[in-house]
Amino acid sequence: MGKGGNRGEGAAGEAPVPTFRWEEIQRHNLRNDQWLVVDRKVYDVTAWSKRHPGGHRVIAHYAGEDATDAFHAFHPDLELVCKFLKPLLVGELAPEEPSLDRGKSSEITEDFRALKRMAENMDLFQTDHLFFLLLLAHIVVMESAAWLIISHFGSGWLPTLLTACILATAQAQAGWLQHDYGHLSVYKKSGWNHVVHKFVIGHLKGASANWWNHRHFQHHAKPNIFHKDPDIKMLHVFVLGESQPLEDLAWAISYYVRFFSTYTPFYGILGALLFLNFIRFLESHWFVWVTQMNHIVMEIDLDHHRDWFSSQLAATCNVEQSFFNDWFSGHLNFQIEHHLFPTMPRHNLRKVAPLVRSLCARHGIQYQEKPLLRALLDIVGSLKRSGQLWLDAYLHK
Repeated sequence: MGKGGNRGEGAAGEAPVPTFRWEEIQRHNLRNDQWLVVDRKVYDVTAWSKRHPGGHRVIAHYAGEDATDAFHAFHPDLELVCKFLKPLLVGELAPEEPSLDRGKSSEITEDFRALKRMAENMDLFQTDHLFFLLLLAHIVVMESAAWLIISHFGSGWLPTLLTACILATAQAQAGWLQHDYGHLSVYKKSGWNHVVHKFVIGHLKGASANWWNHRHFQHHAKPNIFHKDPDIKMLHVFVLGESQPLEDLAWAISYYVRFFSTYTPFYGILGALLFLNFIRFLESHWFVWVTQMNHIVMEIDLDHHRDWFSSQLAATCNVEQSFFNDWFSGHLNFQIEHHLFPTMPRHNLRKVAPLVRSLCARHGIQYQEKPLLRALLDIVGSLKRSGQLWLDAYLHK
């Protein structure tokens, strides 16, 4: 292995541990050859990536790089995931090699890790289960109220419009709630989060947990990065994984069975189908405006291989805190903190925000926070600028 694969001096009776330089590790960034580094240990994840619960692409995005902070951000149950890592170990970074690749800031990284330890000591990763129970309860109340309105007042235009608005609100809130469980931010055990995630996204929304996982974790791993963040790929209407588990399909079907059995008696099959599409139309506008106000106005570029903290601040911004803003956006108004700590329960994001703001000030990194209306209007301005660039390129090609 030459210069790239030196042999360590293992203890007596133990096989020496291979050591590698970044120069060699960075060559293992191909589809069929993927190495990454976590806590200075080098892992060959080529075969494992195909079985990775978050999908193979999210690992591929860190091939040839240090993935320490991303690894710790996405995996709250380290004792469990480290069992999967052990067989993949191929060596360690050479002692003279820095822990971070490509000149990433070690000072910012160490300060961020100290901040995370502080947040852990403040119990900011501990869940208030009553908070999430009330969120689920208010969705159920809205679903029940919608049915009561139609059953009592009939299927006229006014009751239908009111019911559609209530159900669209319930759908939006269920979308924020499934996001919590999908990020493993409610229960300590990943398994419980996965089960409830399938129930909320499948039975309450009619969507696939598997599809969400494979797209959303890529977005968090490399936000606003061309060819890596699926949220900025506009080439396909539908982007599906290579396989869709039957369990996900069953959960999604259960939603449509419930919906049509509830509203077909009032509207008929065609009327219920139109009613469903109108609800989706209303909800989609809510979803798109909220999710894009934090990202589309920020830097969208090729991968500059920044450290975890800097990369998330470059791609995200916040919206001012208020009870309405928190509820309306599912606490995604704290997008910066959510991206830095994706497994932190959303009710604690406002508590860690001052610490993040302080760290930004210390290192001269811009921490953007806006009023809600300003954030929504900035989406239009951002799209206008992009459109002008495309027009200029077209006219002067």
